[in-house]
Amino acid sequence: MQDAPALKRELGLRDLTLFAIACIVGVRWIPAAAHAGPGSLTLWLLAAVLFTAPLAVSVAALCAKYPGTGGLYLWTRGDFGPWHGFLCFWIYWMGIALWFPSAAMFYMSVGVYTLGPSYAHLADNRVYLVTASLAAVWIALGTNLAGMKIGKWTENVGGAATWLLAAIFLGVALLIFHRRGSATPIHLRPEWNWDTVNFYSTVAYAMTGMEMAGLMGGEIRDPQRTLPRAGWIASAFATLFYSGLTLALILLLPPAQISEMNGFAQAADSASSTLGIWWFAPFIAVMVFITGVGQFGGLGTSVSRLPFAVGVDKLLPAAFGKIHPRWHTPYVSILALGGVASLMLVAIELGDTARAAYQAMVSLMVIAGFIPFIYIFGSAWKAGCRLSALCGWSVTALALVCSVAPTAEVHNVWLFEAKLAIGTAAVIGSAWLVYPRRK
Repeated sequence: MQDAPALKRELGLRDLTLFAIACIVGVRWIPAAAHAGPGSLTLWLLAAVLFTAPLAVSVAALCAKYPGTGGLYLWTRGDFGPWHGFLCFWIYWMGIALWFPSAAMFYMSVGVYTLGPSYAHLADNRVYLVTASLAAVWIALGTNLAGMKIGKWTENVGGAATWLLAAIFLGVALLIFHRRGSATPIHLRPEWNWDTVNFYSTVAYAMTGMEMAGLMGGEIRDPQRTLPRAGWIASAFATLFYSGLTLALILLLPPAQISEMNGFAQAADSASSTLGIWWFAPFIAVMVFITGVGQFGGLGTSVSRLPFAVGVDKLLPAAFGKIHPRWHTPYVSILALGGVASLMLVAIELGDTARAAYQAMVSLMVIAGFIPFIYIFGSAWKAGCRLSALCGWSVTALALVCSVAPTAEVHNVWLFEAKLAIGTAAVIGSAWLVYPRRK
Protein backbone atom coordinates (compact mmCIF):
# COMPACT_ATOMS: atom_id res chain seq x y z
CA MET A 1 0.00 0.00 0.00
CA GLN A 2 1.20 3.50 -0.73
CA ASP A 3 2.13 5.74 2.15
CA ALA A 4 -1.09 6.71 3.91
CA PRO A 5 -1.71 10.19 5.34
CA ALA A 6 -0.70 10.16 9.00
CA LEU A 7 -3.41 9.66 11.60
CA LYS A 8 -2.70 10.82 15.14
CA ARG A 9 -1.93 8.18 17.79
CA GLU A 10 -4.46 9.22 20.43
CA LEU A 11 -5.43 5.84 21.97
CA GLY A 12 -3.71 4.56 25.12
CA LEU A 13 -4.56 1.45 27.17
CA ARG A 14 -7.53 3.05 28.94
CA ASP A 15 -8.96 4.52 25.75
CA LEU A 16 -8.48 1.33 23.75
CA THR A 17 -9.96 -0.88 26.48
CA LEU A 18 -13.09 1.27 26.74
CA PHE A 19 -13.17 1.49 22.94
CA ALA A 20 -13.08 -2.31 22.65
CA ILE A 21 -15.77 -2.71 25.31
CA ALA A 22 -18.00 -0.28 23.42
CA CYS A 23 -17.44 -2.28 20.20
CA ILE A 24 -17.96 -5.76 21.71
CA VAL A 25 -20.66 -5.23 24.32
CA GLY A 26 -24.20 -4.45 23.26
CA VAL A 27 -27.22 -4.59 25.55
CA ARG A 28 -29.42 -5.31 22.53
CA TRP A 29 -28.36 -8.98 22.63
CA ILE A 30 -29.38 -9.48 26.26
CA PRO A 31 -33.18 -9.77 25.70
CA ALA A 32 -32.67 -12.36 22.95
CA ALA A 33 -30.43 -14.36 25.26
CA ALA A 34 -32.93 -14.16 28.12
CA HIS A 35 -35.79 -15.12 25.78
CA ALA A 36 -33.85 -18.25 24.81
CA GLY A 37 -33.71 -19.29 28.47
CA PRO A 38 -31.07 -19.86 31.16
CA GLY A 39 -29.10 -22.18 28.87
CA SER A 40 -27.81 -18.95 27.30
CA LEU A 41 -25.46 -18.59 30.26
CA THR A 42 -23.59 -21.67 29.04
CA LEU A 43 -23.61 -20.36 25.46
CA TRP A 44 -21.98 -17.08 26.52
CA LEU A 45 -19.16 -18.97 28.20
CA LEU A 46 -18.66 -21.27 25.21
CA ALA A 47 -18.61 -18.30 22.83
CA ALA A 48 -15.98 -16.58 24.98
CA VAL A 49 -13.71 -19.65 25.08
CA LEU A 50 -14.19 -20.85 21.50
CA PHE A 51 -14.46 -17.51 19.69
CA THR A 52 -13.64 -14.32 21.64
CA ALA A 53 -10.36 -15.58 23.12
CA PRO A 54 -9.13 -17.04 19.79
CA LEU A 55 -10.12 -13.79 18.07
CA ALA A 56 -8.16 -11.70 20.58
CA VAL A 57 -5.07 -13.90 20.06
CA SER A 58 -5.46 -13.66 16.28
CA VAL A 59 -5.92 -9.88 16.19
CA ALA A 60 -2.87 -9.29 18.38
CA ALA A 61 -0.72 -11.52 16.15
CA LEU A 62 -1.99 -9.95 12.93
CA CYS A 63 -1.54 -6.38 14.18
CA ALA A 64 2.07 -7.25 14.99
CA LYS A 65 2.51 -8.79 11.53
CA TYR A 66 0.73 -5.97 9.67
CA PRO A 67 1.03 -2.70 11.64
CA GLY A 68 -0.95 0.28 10.42
CA THR A 69 -4.49 1.46 9.72
CA GLY A 70 -6.87 -0.90 7.90
CA GLY A 71 -6.89 -4.05 10.02
CA LEU A 72 -8.61 -6.97 8.30
CA TYR A 73 -8.14 -5.38 4.87
CA LEU A 74 -4.36 -5.23 5.35
CA TRP A 75 -4.26 -8.78 6.73
CA THR A 76 -6.34 -10.33 3.94
CA ARG A 77 -4.64 -8.36 1.17
CA GLY A 78 -1.22 -9.32 2.46
CA ASP A 79 -2.04 -13.03 2.78
CA PHE A 80 -4.50 -13.65 -0.07
CA GLY A 81 -4.08 -10.82 -2.58
CA PRO A 82 -5.76 -7.51 -3.50
CA TRP A 83 -9.11 -8.95 -4.69
CA HIS A 84 -9.63 -10.98 -1.53
CA GLY A 85 -8.59 -8.03 0.59
CA PHE A 86 -11.13 -5.85 -1.20
CA LEU A 87 -13.89 -8.50 -0.92
CA CYS A 88 -13.23 -8.99 2.80
CA PHE A 89 -13.32 -5.24 3.39
CA TRP A 90 -16.45 -4.73 1.32
CA ILE A 91 -18.54 -7.47 2.95
CA TYR A 92 -17.47 -6.46 6.46
CA TRP A 93 -18.16 -2.79 5.77
CA MET A 94 -21.62 -3.58 4.38
CA GLY A 95 -22.31 -5.76 7.42
CA ILE A 96 -21.57 -2.83 9.72
CA ALA A 97 -23.76 -0.62 7.55
CA LEU A 98 -26.54 -3.11 8.37
CA TRP A 99 -25.57 -3.10 12.05
CA PHE A 100 -26.23 0.62 12.39
CA PRO A 101 -29.93 0.70 11.44
CA SER A 102 -30.75 -2.53 13.31
CA ALA A 103 -29.02 -1.26 16.47
CA ALA A 104 -30.67 2.14 16.15
CA MET A 105 -34.10 0.48 15.86
CA PHE A 106 -33.43 -1.45 19.07
CA TYR A 107 -32.24 1.52 21.11
CA MET A 108 -35.03 3.79 19.90
CA SER A 109 -37.60 1.09 20.70
CA VAL A 110 -36.24 0.63 24.24
CA GLY A 111 -36.24 4.37 24.79
CA VAL A 112 -39.95 4.94 24.05
CA TYR A 113 -41.06 1.73 25.75
CA THR A 114 -39.74 2.87 29.11
CA LEU A 115 -41.52 6.23 28.84
CA GLY A 116 -44.81 4.53 29.76
CA PRO A 117 -47.93 2.95 28.20
CA SER A 118 -48.91 6.12 26.34
CA TYR A 119 -45.65 5.94 24.33
CA ALA A 120 -45.08 2.18 24.15
CA HIS A 121 -47.01 1.84 20.88
CA LEU A 122 -44.25 3.81 19.14
CA ALA A 123 -41.94 0.82 19.62
CA ASP A 124 -43.77 -0.82 16.68
CA ASN A 125 -44.37 2.36 14.70
CA ARG A 126 -42.30 2.32 11.51
CA VAL A 127 -42.37 6.08 10.94
CA TYR A 128 -41.03 6.75 14.43
CA LEU A 129 -38.44 3.95 14.31
CA VAL A 130 -37.06 4.99 10.92
CA THR A 131 -36.97 8.72 11.75
CA ALA A 132 -35.46 8.31 15.22
CA SER A 133 -32.98 5.69 14.00
CA LEU A 134 -31.73 7.92 11.21
CA ALA A 135 -31.26 10.77 13.69
CA ALA A 136 -29.32 8.54 16.11
CA VAL A 137 -27.01 7.23 13.38
CA TRP A 138 -26.11 10.68 12.09
CA ILE A 139 -25.66 12.27 15.52
CA ALA A 140 -23.27 9.49 16.57
CA LEU A 141 -21.25 9.60 13.37
CA GLY A 142 -21.22 13.38 13.37
CA THR A 143 -19.44 13.57 16.73
CA ASN A 144 -16.57 11.52 15.31
CA LEU A 145 -16.02 13.78 12.32
CA ALA A 146 -14.21 16.17 14.66
CA GLY A 147 -11.42 13.66 15.35
CA MET A 148 -10.46 11.04 17.94
CA LYS A 149 -9.31 13.64 20.46
CA ILE A 150 -12.95 14.66 20.83
CA GLY A 151 -14.76 11.65 19.37
CA LYS A 152 -13.00 9.13 21.63
CA TRP A 153 -14.98 10.52 24.57
CA THR A 154 -18.15 9.21 22.95
CA GLU A 155 -16.70 5.71 23.19
CA ASN A 156 -15.22 6.37 26.65
CA VAL A 157 -18.55 7.52 28.06
CA GLY A 158 -20.34 4.63 26.34
CA GLY A 159 -17.89 2.11 27.77
CA ALA A 160 -18.13 3.60 31.27
CA ALA A 161 -21.95 3.58 31.08
CA THR A 162 -21.78 -0.10 30.19
CA TRP A 163 -19.92 -0.88 33.42
CA LEU A 164 -22.39 1.21 35.46
CA LEU A 165 -25.42 -0.36 33.78
CA ALA A 166 -24.19 -3.89 34.45
CA ALA A 167 -23.40 -3.21 38.12
CA ILE A 168 -26.66 -1.45 38.95
CA PHE A 169 -29.03 -3.70 37.03
CA LEU A 170 -27.49 -6.92 38.31
CA GLY A 171 -27.47 -5.54 41.86
CA VAL A 172 -31.19 -4.71 41.66
CA ALA A 173 -31.99 -8.15 40.20
CA LEU A 174 -30.13 -9.90 43.01
CA LEU A 175 -31.97 -7.77 45.59
CA ILE A 176 -35.34 -8.81 44.14
CA PHE A 177 -34.16 -12.42 43.95
CA HIS A 178 -33.35 -12.27 47.69
CA ARG A 179 -36.89 -11.02 48.39
CA ARG A 180 -39.02 -13.28 46.19
CA GLY A 181 -36.74 -15.81 44.48
CA SER A 182 -36.19 -16.35 40.75
CA ALA A 183 -38.92 -15.93 38.14
CA THR A 184 -37.20 -18.66 36.11
CA PRO A 185 -35.91 -22.11 37.12
CA ILE A 186 -32.16 -22.06 36.47
CA HIS A 187 -30.83 -24.89 34.31
CA LEU A 188 -27.66 -24.51 32.27
CA ARG A 189 -28.35 -26.90 29.39
CA PRO A 190 -29.08 -24.90 26.18
CA GLU A 191 -32.39 -25.69 24.49
CA TRP A 192 -32.39 -26.61 20.80
CA ASN A 193 -35.59 -25.71 18.95
CA TRP A 194 -36.58 -23.63 15.95
CA ASP A 195 -37.52 -20.65 18.10
CA THR A 196 -34.01 -20.34 19.57
CA VAL A 197 -31.65 -21.76 16.92
CA ASN A 198 -31.29 -18.35 15.23
CA PHE A 199 -30.09 -16.98 18.55
CA TYR A 200 -27.02 -19.26 18.42
CA SER A 201 -25.65 -17.09 15.62
CA THR A 202 -26.51 -13.98 17.60
CA VAL A 203 -24.47 -15.19 20.58
CA ALA A 204 -21.40 -15.58 18.40
CA TYR A 205 -21.96 -12.23 16.69
CA ALA A 206 -22.37 -10.49 20.04
CA MET A 207 -18.85 -11.62 21.00
CA THR A 208 -17.23 -10.11 17.90
CA GLY A 209 -15.72 -6.62 17.93
CA MET A 210 -12.10 -7.17 18.91
CA GLU A 211 -11.17 -7.10 15.23
CA MET A 212 -12.31 -3.47 15.17
CA ALA A 213 -9.49 -2.47 17.50
CA GLY A 214 -7.17 -3.80 14.80
CA LEU A 215 -8.67 -1.29 12.36
CA MET A 216 -7.30 1.49 14.55
CA GLY A 217 -3.71 0.21 14.48
CA GLY A 218 -2.39 3.52 13.12
CA GLU A 219 -3.93 5.48 16.01
CA ILE A 220 -2.88 3.30 18.97
CA ARG A 221 0.07 4.30 21.10
CA ASP A 222 2.50 1.34 21.30
CA PRO A 223 -0.01 -1.04 19.61
CA GLN A 224 2.03 -4.24 20.03
CA ARG A 225 1.94 -3.83 23.80
CA THR A 226 -1.37 -2.02 24.25
CA LEU A 227 -3.69 -4.03 22.00
CA PRO A 228 -3.25 -7.51 23.56
CA ARG A 229 -3.74 -6.14 27.08
CA ALA A 230 -6.84 -4.17 26.09
CA GLY A 231 -8.18 -7.20 24.22
CA TRP A 232 -8.00 -9.58 27.15
CA ILE A 233 -9.52 -7.06 29.58
CA ALA A 234 -12.38 -6.19 27.21
CA SER A 235 -13.08 -9.84 26.35
CA ALA A 236 -13.27 -10.85 30.01
CA PHE A 237 -15.60 -7.98 30.78
CA ALA A 238 -17.84 -8.79 27.80
CA THR A 239 -18.29 -12.37 29.03
CA LEU A 240 -19.17 -11.24 32.55
CA PHE A 241 -21.45 -8.52 31.20
CA TYR A 242 -23.49 -10.76 28.91
CA SER A 243 -23.78 -13.57 31.46
CA GLY A 244 -24.59 -11.26 34.34
CA LEU A 245 -27.30 -9.25 32.59
CA THR A 246 -28.87 -12.35 31.02
CA LEU A 247 -29.09 -13.80 34.52
CA ALA A 248 -30.61 -10.53 35.78
CA LEU A 249 -33.39 -10.60 33.19
CA ILE A 250 -34.39 -14.23 33.81
CA LEU A 251 -34.38 -13.62 37.56
CA LEU A 252 -36.92 -10.84 37.00
CA LEU A 253 -39.11 -12.34 34.25
CA PRO A 254 -39.89 -15.76 32.73
CA PRO A 255 -38.24 -16.16 29.29
CA ALA A 256 -41.60 -16.48 27.49
CA GLN A 257 -42.55 -12.97 28.64
CA ILE A 258 -39.32 -11.35 27.43
CA SER A 259 -39.45 -9.64 24.05
CA GLU A 260 -36.30 -9.75 21.91
CA MET A 261 -36.63 -6.04 21.17
CA ASN A 262 -38.17 -4.62 24.36
CA GLY A 263 -37.27 -7.26 26.96
CA PHE A 264 -34.70 -5.03 28.63
CA ALA A 265 -37.26 -2.30 29.15
CA GLN A 266 -39.81 -4.87 30.38
CA ALA A 267 -37.41 -6.15 33.03
CA ALA A 268 -36.51 -2.62 34.14
CA ASP A 269 -40.20 -1.76 34.42
CA SER A 270 -40.84 -4.93 36.45
CA ALA A 271 -37.97 -4.12 38.83
CA SER A 272 -39.19 -0.54 39.16
CA SER A 273 -42.69 -1.72 40.14
CA THR A 274 -41.42 -4.35 42.58
CA LEU A 275 -39.13 -2.00 44.47
CA GLY A 276 -41.39 1.04 44.21
CA ILE A 277 -38.70 3.23 42.64
CA TRP A 278 -40.35 5.07 39.73
CA TRP A 279 -37.07 6.47 38.39
CA PHE A 280 -35.34 3.13 37.86
CA ALA A 281 -36.84 2.27 34.45
CA PRO A 282 -36.14 5.72 32.92
CA PHE A 283 -32.62 5.62 34.40
CA ILE A 284 -31.95 2.24 32.79
CA ALA A 285 -33.32 3.55 29.49
CA VAL A 286 -30.88 6.47 29.61
CA MET A 287 -27.98 4.11 30.40
CA VAL A 288 -28.99 1.81 27.53
CA PHE A 289 -29.12 4.79 25.17
CA ILE A 290 -25.67 6.04 26.25
CA THR A 291 -24.14 2.59 25.69
CA GLY A 292 -25.76 2.63 22.24
CA VAL A 293 -24.23 6.00 21.39
CA GLY A 294 -20.85 4.66 22.50
CA GLN A 295 -21.25 1.69 20.18
CA PHE A 296 -22.34 3.90 17.29
CA GLY A 297 -19.27 6.06 17.77
CA GLY A 298 -16.88 3.15 18.25
CA LEU A 299 -18.03 1.12 15.28
CA GLY A 300 -18.50 4.12 13.04
CA THR A 301 -15.05 5.45 13.81
CA SER A 302 -13.18 2.17 13.45
CA VAL A 303 -14.97 0.90 10.34
CA SER A 304 -14.52 4.23 8.58
CA ARG A 305 -10.80 3.41 8.54
CA LEU A 306 -11.45 0.52 6.15
CA PRO A 307 -12.52 2.62 3.11
CA PHE A 308 -9.71 5.00 4.04
CA ALA A 309 -7.09 2.25 3.70
CA VAL A 310 -8.70 0.91 0.51
CA GLY A 311 -8.91 4.44 -0.91
CA VAL A 312 -5.17 4.92 -0.30
CA ASP A 313 -4.67 1.75 -2.40
CA LYS A 314 -6.79 3.42 -5.13
CA LEU A 315 -9.35 0.59 -5.15
CA LEU A 316 -11.96 3.20 -4.23
CA PRO A 317 -12.17 6.85 -5.39
CA ALA A 318 -9.23 8.91 -4.16
CA ALA A 319 -11.48 10.94 -1.83
CA PHE A 320 -11.76 7.94 0.50
CA GLY A 321 -8.00 8.06 1.07
CA LYS A 322 -7.99 11.67 2.23
CA ILE A 323 -8.21 13.06 5.75
CA HIS A 324 -9.78 16.32 6.81
CA PRO A 325 -7.12 19.07 6.97
CA ARG A 326 -8.38 20.36 10.32
CA TRP A 327 -9.93 17.34 12.09
CA HIS A 328 -7.51 14.69 10.75
CA THR A 329 -10.32 12.17 10.17
CA PRO A 330 -11.32 10.15 7.06
CA TYR A 331 -14.47 12.24 6.76
CA VAL A 332 -15.56 10.92 3.35
CA SER A 333 -15.54 7.35 4.69
CA ILE A 334 -17.61 8.35 7.73
CA LEU A 335 -20.18 10.15 5.56
CA ALA A 336 -20.36 7.24 3.12
CA LEU A 337 -21.04 4.77 5.95
CA GLY A 338 -23.88 6.93 7.21
CA GLY A 339 -25.37 7.19 3.74
CA VAL A 340 -25.32 3.44 3.05
CA ALA A 341 -26.70 2.65 6.52
CA SER A 342 -29.57 5.06 5.94
CA LEU A 343 -30.48 3.49 2.59
CA MET A 344 -30.42 -0.01 4.08
CA LEU A 345 -32.61 1.05 6.97
CA VAL A 346 -35.31 2.26 4.58
CA ALA A 347 -34.99 -0.69 2.18
CA ILE A 348 -35.21 -3.45 4.80
CA GLU A 349 -38.48 -2.02 6.15
CA LEU A 350 -40.35 -3.04 2.98
CA GLY A 351 -42.90 -5.82 3.60
CA ASP A 352 -43.86 -7.84 6.72
CA THR A 353 -43.97 -6.26 10.21
CA ALA A 354 -41.49 -3.92 11.87
CA ARG A 355 -40.26 -6.71 14.16
CA ALA A 356 -39.87 -9.15 11.27
CA ALA A 357 -37.96 -6.47 9.36
CA TYR A 358 -35.71 -6.05 12.39
CA GLN A 359 -35.06 -9.80 12.53
CA ALA A 360 -34.28 -9.95 8.81
CA MET A 361 -31.83 -7.09 9.25
CA VAL A 362 -30.14 -8.87 12.16
CA SER A 363 -29.78 -12.15 10.24
CA LEU A 364 -28.40 -10.43 7.14
CA MET A 365 -26.03 -8.46 9.38
CA VAL A 366 -24.78 -11.72 10.96
CA ILE A 367 -24.20 -13.31 7.54
CA ALA A 368 -22.29 -10.29 6.21
CA GLY A 369 -20.47 -9.97 9.52
CA PHE A 370 -19.21 -13.55 9.65
CA ILE A 371 -18.08 -14.15 6.05
CA PRO A 372 -14.98 -11.94 6.60
CA PHE A 373 -13.98 -14.09 9.59
CA ILE A 374 -13.23 -16.89 7.14
CA TYR A 375 -10.45 -14.63 5.87
CA ILE A 376 -9.43 -13.30 9.29
CA PHE A 377 -8.86 -16.75 10.75
CA GLY A 378 -7.19 -17.78 7.48
CA SER A 379 -4.65 -15.02 8.06
CA ALA A 380 -4.36 -16.12 11.70
CA TRP A 381 -3.53 -19.64 10.47
CA LYS A 382 -0.75 -18.22 8.29
CA ALA A 383 0.50 -16.17 11.26
CA GLY A 384 0.93 -19.39 13.25
CA CYS A 385 -2.24 -19.20 15.38
CA ARG A 386 -3.47 -22.64 14.29
CA LEU A 387 -5.68 -23.51 17.27
CA SER A 388 -7.27 -20.07 17.29
CA ALA A 389 -8.00 -20.38 13.57
CA LEU A 390 -9.66 -23.79 13.94
CA CYS A 391 -11.86 -22.60 16.81
CA GLY A 392 -12.78 -19.43 14.93
CA TRP A 393 -13.65 -21.25 11.71
CA SER A 394 -15.88 -23.73 13.58
CA VAL A 395 -17.90 -21.02 15.31
CA THR A 396 -18.10 -19.02 12.07
CA ALA A 397 -19.58 -21.99 10.18
CA LEU A 398 -22.15 -22.66 12.93
CA ALA A 399 -23.16 -18.99 13.04
CA LEU A 400 -23.71 -18.81 9.28
CA VAL A 401 -25.92 -21.92 9.30
CA CYS A 402 -28.01 -20.82 12.28
CA SER A 403 -28.51 -17.27 10.98
CA VAL A 404 -30.84 -18.40 8.17
CA ALA A 405 -33.35 -20.02 10.56
CA PRO A 406 -36.46 -17.79 10.98
CA THR A 407 -37.62 -16.87 14.48
CA ALA A 408 -41.17 -17.04 15.86
CA GLU A 409 -41.66 -13.33 15.06
CA VAL A 410 -41.27 -14.01 11.32
CA HIS A 411 -44.69 -14.72 9.82
CA ASN A 412 -43.71 -14.77 6.14
CA VAL A 413 -40.84 -17.27 5.97
CA TRP A 414 -40.43 -17.02 2.19
CA LEU A 415 -40.11 -13.24 2.34
CA PHE A 416 -37.61 -13.57 5.18
CA GLU A 417 -35.44 -16.08 3.30
CA ALA A 418 -35.73 -14.08 0.08
CA LYS A 419 -34.45 -10.96 1.82
CA LEU A 420 -31.46 -12.89 3.15
CA ALA A 421 -30.66 -14.48 -0.23
CA ILE A 422 -31.07 -11.28 -2.22
CA GLY A 423 -29.28 -9.20 0.39
CA THR A 424 -26.27 -11.56 0.59
CA ALA A 425 -26.05 -11.79 -3.22
CA ALA A 426 -26.26 -8.00 -3.48
CA VAL A 427 -23.44 -7.49 -0.95
CA ILE A 428 -21.08 -9.92 -2.70
CA GLY A 429 -22.16 -8.94 -6.22
CA SER A 430 -21.66 -5.24 -5.57
CA ALA A 431 -18.06 -5.94 -4.54
CA TRP A 432 -17.51 -7.76 -7.84
CA LEU A 433 -18.98 -4.81 -9.74
CA VAL A 434 -16.99 -2.12 -7.95
CA TYR A 435 -13.58 -3.80 -7.83
CA PRO A 436 -12.84 -4.20 -11.58
CA ARG A 437 -13.74 -0.59 -12.20
CA ARG A 438 -11.24 0.69 -9.67
CA LYS A 439 -8.32 -1.70 -10.17
